[in-house]
Amino acid sequence: MKKVIALLLALVMVLSLGACSVEKTAETKAPETQPAATEGTQAAAPEAAGDPVEISLWTYPIGKWTDEATVSALLADFNAAYPNITVKVEYLDYTNGDDKVNTAIEGGQAPDIVMEGPERLIANWGAKGLMVDLKDIVPAGTYDSVLSSCTSADGAVYEMPVCMIAHCMAINRDVFEAADALQYLNEETHTWNSVEDFFKAVQAVYDAGNEYVGTIYCGGQGGDQGTRALITNLSGGTYANAEHTEYTYASQENAEALAKLYVQDGITFDTAIQAADEIQAFVNGTFQMAFCWNIGQEVTNADALSFDVLPMAFPSDTTPSLQGGIWGFGVFDNGDEAKIEAAKTFIKFMTEDDAQYIKAVEATTYAPVRDVEGVYVTDELFPEYNLLSPMMGDYYQVTKGWTQARTEWWNMLQRVSATDGSVEAILAEMETAQTAANAAAAAEG
Repeated sequence: MKKVIALLLALVMVLSLGACSVEKTAETKAPETQPAATEGTQAAAPEAAGDPVEISLWTYPIGKWTDEATVSALLADFNAAYPNITVKVEYLDYTNGDDKVNTAIEGGQAPDIVMEGPERLIANWGAKGLMVDLKDIVPAGTYDSVLSSCTSADGAVYEMPVCMIAHCMAINRDVFEAADALQYLNEETHTWNSVEDFFKAVQAVYDAGNEYVGTIYCGGQGGDQGTRALITNLSGGTYANAEHTEYTYASQENAEALAKLYVQDGITFDTAIQAADEIQAFVNGTFQMAFCWNIGQEVTNADALSFDVLPMAFPSDTTPSLQGGIWGFGVFDNGDEAKIEAAKTFIKFMTEDDAQYIKAVEATTYAPVRDVEGVYVTDELFPEYNLLSPMMGDYYQVTKGWTQARTEWWNMLQRVSATDGSVEAILAEMETAQTAANAAAAAEG
């Protein structure tokens, strides 16, 4: 087993502390009187005046939707139109956010609105009958492919999509140029010439004196979409079937791809870190590539980056298939019709009017889910990253048993790191994990 040296681990873990999201609560109170509408501000609807109602919004770390100043500005827009609705906000992280929500559900105190992706809102809480159908307020023009991922098997829209992104990998362009490794990729299309050329590039960067080119992080589920996309693209394999009824990654092709990574100079397996740590190590120049990347990461880390980041599709001998991310609002059915209507009013306000929707989308740092002019008009990064959006593949995160499947994946990688690296040993570990994941899928029906 190849491990990152102790000094690197210590550095990464210290950095990761600063990367962790902080849970905090903010509240916006309705003003005593409604201010007059000004130019560029959405005027209050006739139904805005009503009995006071307080609703809660819990949001996972989706771009700047966990930045209090950004969210407060959005809420100020809302309260200018709806002074009778008070929104209490709680910011979650991916370390214990699920535990907080699930505990709240068990205690009958679920939030009124939660902002996350279909894997939770549709495949988890929606499948359990806990969410409100939002199909009556879906804005016209929402992309069919996105809306279908936010719709349950029975046709209910349990997530109002707000934004989307194609997760990708990234390289330190400066280092790759110095190592003469740019010859192995196409900068215009942000793709690798071939799987073989990807490994040639890694070797060239390693031979140029960069011991740590990249790592297969597996200290937890954080950012596991990166390792899944890397392995399945390298092999041309799959992670789940097209019907989203079972997991299919325990294949000869996927095992062979993982075996190649196991023996590749410059690629390590690290059982102590998750994606947040990998990202920080890439940003500070310790690693020369990151497998968990997107435009939001570059925006968030802009001040810390001292090199040119080149976003890349994952290496593939066919068309790369990137795992897409979709995020939006869901409403828990807490049995209070007034709060449900207030929650839907909030969501409709943020998504229906183009001007307000642009603000909501730009706060995520991701891309809109319908054609709307004026998004990121001053952002030089958006056109570059948007080249990867057409490569978005199947949204397999809605496969049953998803929570257990994620746990099985990173545990499998940990066990693989302790094997001899043979295809046979790796395939055996994949089969063990896949069996457990499919058992969980079957149990959920």
